[in-house]
Amino acid sequence: QVQLVESGGGLVQPGGSLRLSCLISGSFSSVETRAWYRQAPGKQRELVADISSYNRTTYDTSVKGRFTISMDNAKSTVYLQMNSLEPEDTAVYYCKAVARVGRQFFSYWGQGTQVTVSS
Repeated sequence: QVQLVESGGGLVQPGGSLRLSCLISGSFSSVETRAWYRQAPGKQRELVADISSYNRTTYDTSVKGRFTISMDNAKSTVYLQMNSLEPEDTAVYYCKAVARVGRQFFSYWGQGTQVTVSS
């Protein structure tokens, strides 16, 4: 079993910053991809950013230049640094990992952390 636990969400004013963390633990051979998604009220869950095991990153156009995804393998943690936050960034943010268990790959999700951008 693989567990993902997010932290770092909260209330921030427009223009402010937050850093989300996602600790990945459990029994797996490797983690192939780590990603952050978000879901705003009444909207579908969308990909914000992801990072491969080779440190290749991709970003949604709405966050490019403002958000940075990174990982610390020694701490089994993936981060999302969010700067210049806008009210439109308000959502529940979810961490996702694609991990190899045995000979198969599975997707795992965290429970989500609320980010609210408001004055």
